[in-house]
Amino acid sequence: MKTKKSVKVISAIVIVLFLAIMVFPFFWILVTSFKPGEEIFGKTAFRVIAINPTTANYGTVIRKSILNSILNSLIVSSMTTVYVVAVSTLSSYILARCRFKGKKLLMTLILGVSMFPQMIVVGPVFNMFYKLRLLNSYWVTLAYASITLPSATWIMVAHFKRIPLSIEEAASIDGCTQWQTLWKIIFPVALPGVFTCAIMTFIAAWNEYLLTCTLNSDKMFQTVPVAINALRTQFSILWGEITAATVIVVIPTLIIVLLFQKQIVSGMVAGAVKE
Repeated sequence: MKTKKSVKVISAIVIVLFLAIMVFPFFWILVTSFKPGEEIFGKTAFRVIAINPTTANYGTVIRKSILNSILNSLIVSSMTTVYVVAVSTLSSYILARCRFKGKKLLMTLILGVSMFPQMIVVGPVFNMFYKLRLLNSYWVTLAYASITLPSATWIMVAHFKRIPLSIEEAASIDGCTQWQTLWKIIFPVALPGVFTCAIMTFIAAWNEYLLTCTLNSDKMFQTVPVAINALRTQFSILWGEITAATVIVVIPTLIIVLLFQKQIVSGMVAGAVKE
């Protein structure tokens, strides 16, 4: 009994320490966002509570159009999520149910594309967007989709394979067409996986930096990561403004994760077991 209790105590201590280490950077960003510039460095740098707390950093980043960047991120991330979920759902259903030559090769290519470093594809993507006159627009969604679509397809294939074929056979006997079977029966059953795919795609698009920085040089179309990176001068980095902007930017994704954490976990677990 003593051994079991000691193991539980040690496990609890390890978990608490791990969580503290993970949460500390976010806590320190929040604390720093309320410090004036002169208290971020020097002897007062390690104070948890500022001597002269201020909200000036938040006012400054709002005046620097951080809200417009957040709106751009919301638009681009939402468009990317809708497009990727629609395409990955249909393509994954075909890959999971149909048998054809080259299927394994196609799946391998999809997995290989998802492993490409962005630095390899950003040049050709820029040239394509330049020739099509799509620079400085919300068409950057297509570039985002090229990065998030392969992983989304793999997630959805795992979920469709988990659904028994007997459900589709029963629907076919009842007179459902293939499209009706997919939309009314298969899609609702695979909804946890679809939800997981949507959340992961949204977060990936929200955090994307390189493609927006390359394709959208106009400030009117810049997303949050690019806007935060611009918070610096020639000789210094505006840490107070950066931390304030980070706190503002984290709020939407934090709300999404807190609201839908059960769906995210259930979707990931559901796709991990093949029945």
